[in-house]
Amino acid sequence: MSATQQTGPVLRAHAVSRTFSTPAGDVHAVSDVSLEVGRGELVVLRGTSGSGKSTLLHLLGGIDEPTSGHVEVDGERLDSLDTAGWLRLRTTGIGYVLQSFGLVPVLSAAENVEIPLRLLRTEPRERDARVREVLSTVGLERHAHQRPYELSGGQQQRVGIARAIVARPSILLADEPTGQLDSATAATVMDLLHDLVHQEGVAAVVSTHDPVLAARADRVITLHDGRVS
Repeated sequence: MSATQQTGPVLRAHAVSRTFSTPAGDVHAVSDVSLEVGRGELVVLRGTSGSGKSTLLHLLGGIDEPTSGHVEVDGERLDSLDTAGWLRLRTTGIGYVLQSFGLVPVLSAAENVEIPLRLLRTEPRERDARVREVLSTVGLERHAHQRPYELSGGQQQRVGIARAIVARPSILLADEPTGQLDSATAATVMDLLHDLVHQEGVAAVVSTHDPVLAARADRVITLHDGRVS
């Protein structure tokens, strides 16, 4: 356990399931999955394409609602949140890292990173200082004014990570964050996530099918056909 890790989970899933109805019948994307993640812990979801990793991440982050079961963040059930609670969760509670980077192409790296702070109406001086801080953390302080097309894939993903952590979330969710990167760059990005989790005390869940990247985790959960195997 790292020095920053505290006892007690910050993220809990209680027997969550998600079923999608299709013309061909019901698809059980996630079935009866329970897990707990503590602060300062990096958990990797491993499994082949279609195993339910992305669906589970969407349930953990409140992007989708479970068909049964429930998710708790800091002891608060997601299905009990009102509009204000959802806004708080989406802006300060959970940070998301996407496989496709998800950057706004017309904005600079710094402008992409500051989006969550603008939504929170953070005071400009504080906002600028925090953006500089997180860009330095991910090694991009010299690229603050470059737009995404001027950055490499690895650099774009680091901008995405900086944006995800700029509002100091307690939970970081990353869906195949290295899926579009070569193996060397992917290892660098995973090392960055590993260091951020243990230095900042964030609870992180990262999906990947790459066993080399899974080796950087504190714990690995393998999914097969929507179930923990």
